Amino acid sequence: MKRYLILFLLTFQGLMAQVQFEAKVSKNTLGLNERLRIDFIMNVDGDNFEQPAFEGFRLVAGPSQQISQSWINGRSSFQKIYSYIIQPERKGALLIKPAAIEYNGQVYKTSPIKVTVTNAVAQERDPSDRPPGSPNELLTLVAEISKTNPYLNEPITAVYKLYFNNIGVTGFKELAKPKYNDFWNQNIDIKQLAIEEGSFQGQRCYYVILKKTILYPQKSGKLTIEPLSLDIGIQVASGKINMFGQVIPIDDNRVVSAGAKTINVKPLPEAGKPESFTGAVGKLNFTVTPSKTTLKNGEGLDLIVSAQGTGNMKLFTLPKPVVPNALEMYDPVHDESVTTSLAGMSGRISDKYTIVPQYRGKYAIKPMQFSYFDLSSGTYKTITSKEIMIDVLDGPTPAEANTGAPSKNATAQTDHFVNIKSKTVLASIAKKEFYGSDLYLGLLFAPFIIIPLIILAKKKKEAMDSDVTGNRIRMNNKLAKKYLSQAKKHLNNKEPFYIALEKAMHNFLKAKLHIETSEMSKDNIRELLLSRNANAETVQNFIDLTENCEFARYAPASSASIQQDYNKAVLIISELEKQIV
Repeated sequence: MKRYLILFLLTFQGLMAQVQFEAKVSKNTLGLNERLRIDFIMNVDGDNFEQPAFEGFRLVAGPSQQISQSWINGRSSFQKIYSYIIQPERKGALLIKPAAIEYNGQVYKTSPIKVTVTNAVAQERDPSDRPPGSPNELLTLVAEISKTNPYLNEPITAVYKLYFNNIGVTGFKELAKPKYNDFWNQNIDIKQLAIEEGSFQGQRCYYVILKKTILYPQKSGKLTIEPLSLDIGIQVASGKINMFGQVIPIDDNRVVSAGAKTINVKPLPEAGKPESFTGAVGKLNFTVTPSKTTLKNGEGLDLIVSAQGTGNMKLFTLPKPVVPNALEMYDPVHDESVTTSLAGMSGRISDKYTIVPQYRGKYAIKPMQFSYFDLSSGTYKTITSKEIMIDVLDGPTPAEANTGAPSKNATAQTDHFVNIKSKTVLASIAKKEFYGSDLYLGLLFAPFIIIPLIILAKKKKEAMDSDVTGNRIRMNNKLAKKYLSQAKKHLNNKEPFYIALEKAMHNFLKAKLHIETSEMSKDNIRELLLSRNANAETVQNFIDLTENCEFARYAPASSASIQQDYNKAVLIISELEKQIV
């Protein structure tokens, strides 16, 4: 009897145990340049841990996982911890959103945590972190502007260079992109970043060009280019030497900014500005070309109005031709063949008009004028096209066309009885009674069909609910498919891809081997799979891919290798599905 009482108490204690899942931070107030440790602690072996997005923070390290389990005086305790090191990216009150786990089919979440970020604080540095007598470190971002007082619509360039010396750059990301308000702008592609030697403020150093942009000011006066800011990962010498005589580097992060730039834009001169000026600036040529000048009745011609050269090609309009009333002109088709480089835009733009004559005769298309502002001379230039004569050989004359036109006073014959129907369709006005109808009979016998179906469905649900093992297998199968599909969605995002892929592999094992997370050691997985007649090579491939998921999340990976890992996971899972008995 005593044995049964102890067993009952242990069982009752297990039932009364509550799931605890909480988040703890090392501090609730920190400076902008400080780091924060956050631990997610649970007292059960929860599955499918989902970390928060850490909005407003940069992830420095993590997650690292710790598991501890003990048995003291007949009572067991379990603890699992996921730890992260994060650093704030802006000042203010930031909110760390809840993390989530799954346990026995239930989802548990931590409480959100509010953290206050203040200005950067002074931090003590270990003098041994820098070797004595070493040259000064250099890391600065500069925006080089080709011209700070251009004319309106004159091209200027902004080239962003990162200068560095005695420091290793491991990577960077943009914190704030430059804004070009009141500028037409286009980035120039940089195919590959190249490190070059140069000098900065008299100091020899290295630099790399990160960004090139061509700008056309669209407004006169003082215009501001908002700064580019970068978060740069660096390595610096620590002054400490390892056992092989090599200097131990220190990984760190620095925030650099190019600073705002002010551009004084000069307006185009009003003196001498021609009426035909539509905003063209540069060095341009202007042509008006007809596809033909001699036409037969029913034929048409294409009139191409074009400007070519260098300038703000996409930012002005071409003049419109004026043609006689006897020529019908359709709306133009605009075409651009323009290339953009650091020298500005160059190429050709054109408007193609289709013109169709209505009558026989000779018609003149008047000369057209095109004006532009020449930057080299600082004056306006005007180009005038030649007059174009169109000869229509045959067709009606305007007088013949007027003779053949119907009189305005003629009254058209209309059929006043067209809306009166010639046939009559009769419909009964008596309503069909509901009693004895098909709807009445259907509603009468429906309960005799629906009630047995409800009883059968209820029994089936009760049987499924009682099958705890089967439910767990089905849930793990469902989770494996869910996370495998999530991994496919994140093929272009390395870290979420490998997190989802690892969860898919773990849930597949739980479904097939009926094991928990705490039993997922490498040797135990290999032994269980081989005992279920799985191929040894397939088992090794599964273990290698699972171990690679954790490593690949923090190692550089191309889109090709990510796609290859996804295809490998699908192949391995499908092979194990066939092999496991």
